[in-house]
Amino acid sequence: MDELTQVRDWDTGAGGLSDRARAAARARLETAITEESRDRTARAGGLNRRLVLRTALAGAVAAGAGVTVVVTRGGAPHRTTGLHVVSAAEVLRQAADRSRTANSDLPVPRGDQYFYTRTHVVQTYLEDGRTRTWTDESWMSVDGSKPSLRQENGRIHHDPPLGRHEVRWPPTVYSELQQMPTDPDALLKAFRHGMKPSTHTDVFAFDEACMLLMGPRVLPPALQAAAFEALSRLPHIRLDRYDATVAGRRAVGVSHPQGNFTFVFDRKTYDYLGLRTKGSSAKKVHGEWKQVNYYYRTTTLEDIRVVDRIGQHH
Repeated sequence: MDELTQVRDWDTGAGGLSDRARAAARARLETAITEESRDRTARAGGLNRRLVLRTALAGAVAAGAGVTVVVTRGGAPHRTTGLHVVSAAEVLRQAADRSRTANSDLPVPRGDQYFYTRTHVVQTYLEDGRTRTWTDESWMSVDGSKPSLRQENGRIHHDPPLGRHEVRWPPTVYSELQQMPTDPDALLKAFRHGMKPSTHTDVFAFDEACMLLMGPRVLPPALQAAAFEALSRLPHIRLDRYDATVAGRRAVGVSHPQGNFTFVFDRKTYDYLGLRTKGSSAKKVHGEWKQVNYYYRTTTLEDIRVVDRIGQHH
């Protein structure tokens, strides 16, 4: 397929691909993120940290790797109608600028409080194009010292407090987030956990930034912008095309070819909208476990609050 033709036809009103054809074009990466992440850590020789626990929302979203139809990859930006720049790095820089002007009305959370989140999920199956939508509500202990209530795929999970030697990464405690660098180069080094730059550590850094921004957490000023700036320095990041809307807004995605997630931004304002992933279900076929029912999932955070107890919304 001629990618330049795709660019020229982006906003021409052409009928475009069918849902089935578009879904087939997107089916590229394998899904088992949990196993993949475990394998990456082992290949990296281990990270200089204790047992790492992803946040509750990370567990809900990390069902598989996600990409969409590619428009362009790096290099000089091409001009298109309706999207002023199509360089992935430039989109990330624009998103960083946008985040600097967006003021959060959330208070700095205490460790004994909870993050209440309401998350909207759209899941589209590749085989037949059918779509499921639902909303999950969760209450996560800020410092992990209390039990949390997590809703995932509509099902309720009661998570116990963190163990004695368990920590969350990225952190959710504000004082720990304040210790993270806001210089983009220093933050990129932190995302790599001190490992030398390589394709492997670039993918790892991209996923770490996704985990940080996925939340739920209250980020100190400039940290989100620094994360986007840091990712804009990675080679091989690419711009992904979206024909559908996300949260009622036309979207554009940025991903790494070998990464697990796709950042989703508003195509005009560059507001950060959420994350897109690819996933599947495990099924035993002829005595062997296989991945079936592949889908793409877009997760958008509709609301986040700092509350004092489970069940509280304000």
